[in-house]
Amino acid sequence: MWPRGSAPLQILVLLCITLLGLERVINVFVPIYSKDIVNELSEKENWKVLAKTVCIYVLLKFLQGGGAGTSGFVSNMRSFLWTRVQQHTSRTVQLQLFAHLHALSLRWHLGRKTGDVLRSVDRGTSSVSNLLNYIVFTILPTIADIVIAIVYFVSYFNAWFGLIVFICMFLYLILTIIITEWRTKYRRNMNQQDNNAKSKAVDSLLNFETVKYYNSESYEVSRFEEAILKYQASEWKSNASLALLNQTQNLIIGSGLLAGSLLCAYFVTVDRFQFLFYPVELFGWHYCLMMIQTAFVDMENMFELLTEEKEVKDDVNAVDLLCIEGRVDFQNVCFSYIAGKEILRNVSFTAMPGQTVALVGQSGSGKSTIIRLLFRFYDVQEGCILIDGQDISKVQQSSLRSYIGVVPQDTVLFNDNIRENIRYGRIAASDQEVEDAALAADIHHKILSLPDGYDTQVGERGLKLSGGEKQRVAIARTILKAPRIILLDEATSALDTQTERNIQASLTRVCASRTSIVVAHRSCIDRDFRVAIWGKSELLIKLICFYLNPVPSERRCLEGLEINERCIGHKHSRDKSESICSRDIKVGPETNLIASLCSVKKSS
Repeated sequence: MWPRGSAPLQILVLLCITLLGLERVINVFVPIYSKDIVNELSEKENWKVLAKTVCIYVLLKFLQGGGAGTSGFVSNMRSFLWTRVQQHTSRTVQLQLFAHLHALSLRWHLGRKTGDVLRSVDRGTSSVSNLLNYIVFTILPTIADIVIAIVYFVSYFNAWFGLIVFICMFLYLILTIIITEWRTKYRRNMNQQDNNAKSKAVDSLLNFETVKYYNSESYEVSRFEEAILKYQASEWKSNASLALLNQTQNLIIGSGLLAGSLLCAYFVTVDRFQFLFYPVELFGWHYCLMMIQTAFVDMENMFELLTEEKEVKDDVNAVDLLCIEGRVDFQNVCFSYIAGKEILRNVSFTAMPGQTVALVGQSGSGKSTIIRLLFRFYDVQEGCILIDGQDISKVQQSSLRSYIGVVPQDTVLFNDNIRENIRYGRIAASDQEVEDAALAADIHHKILSLPDGYDTQVGERGLKLSGGEKQRVAIARTILKAPRIILLDEATSALDTQTERNIQASLTRVCASRTSIVVAHRSCIDRDFRVAIWGKSELLIKLICFYLNPVPSERRCLEGLEINERCIGHKHSRDKSESICSRDIKVGPETNLIASLCSVKKSS
């Protein structure tokens, strides 16, 4: 609540608390002056005295409010001034949560539903504001009213009135807490069903094209309807338990008023007694509905997000990466997404500055995983990755990623215009620099042919653009970033042959003085690459032939193929021993291709 570092907001907090105290004082004097008016009318006091009392009473009611269900001047002013403080609190919580979500690992994000997370964030942040308002402006004032009520009745009447107030309030609060705890499970289940319904809606809309491809609109609507019905069933249980709580509260208040009425000597005392019970009734309502059932339960998921451990953390003594040359070394790297199912085992290779290393292999062999490990979306289980001799696990993630540019296989753009999507590579870039990057990625003229040019909106996830256009925007974004190391995950796989050749020429210029690691397909290795190939040993030569010779008309001579094999380790299993071999292959002087192969050779 306390806005640290902001003197104006701190003054507003103190002013709001002062107005809150003034409200409590006014609440005490309003029934007193109401009694005085009745007494003066009964005793036929001088009209000047009566007029003065009435004017004071009207002023107090103006400040207090309550006429026709409206709030008073003091309450309105307090709410108005508190808005800035509430906004500050909400903004602080949202920014902290948003930053934490971005700090979590890729593994965590791949395992969560976006709609579920967003719904938890929305409910949690709004509940923080409600909880703060409730504690400051409802619970604390209500406690003050309870104390004032007991002291007033004991002082001006007798101890029996104070005892009645105390007993009623004690029973009221105890039963409210007990019933609220009982019905919390209904609210929690309602939140879960709400998350489920919103997740289904978001997932369906994000996959709009797929729904159309399979003519599944009716299925999606019925699935969403089923989720809504489950939510409404849990909502009914929550509301039914709320009605039970309200009736219990009314029974206690009615019993207290009956006991007080039997002891009262005149009606106005009953009126005062009833008036001082109003804040308690309000307390029970908000305590039940807003706080226990809404705020505390709604914040559970948000707190779960905030307490989620970061899988990839910066070391305590992490320093900024100093990348001058851009040399990349993988040294005996082992990694698995799931325990017991290794994707990479003892992978070692070096990418020298200005050199392009192509990663070639069958699907699922771990080519894209290497890019993710280098970008440190995950930490390796064994071995290490070095950039210019520095272990990337010992440097700041932000500094590491500032030196690396990535063009992913599946490009997803922000729902913004083309200019801002390209500028995302370097936020401070000028419009001219953005256009130069687009020109280098061979998309500049295509953009200019659009009605809105660079201001064209790309739509959700860039769906208004073709696959090739999205990939060229991603390439332009990386060119604009101008990193020391470039990672290309089949960056031209969605392009036609001519565009692919144009972009490869651009990438050749861009990568000339930079280290490049490419998840390659056939046309990517027409140039001088150092090729690292993963796969089963019996498929390696076939893979080389496939990537170099896709069709008979493009076959190259493979004469002069030299293979030198050496055993670099052993892997033992239950029924066999496998020797891990490294092969250095030189393929034809005219292609100048060198491939380092890691394979598994079975032995008895």
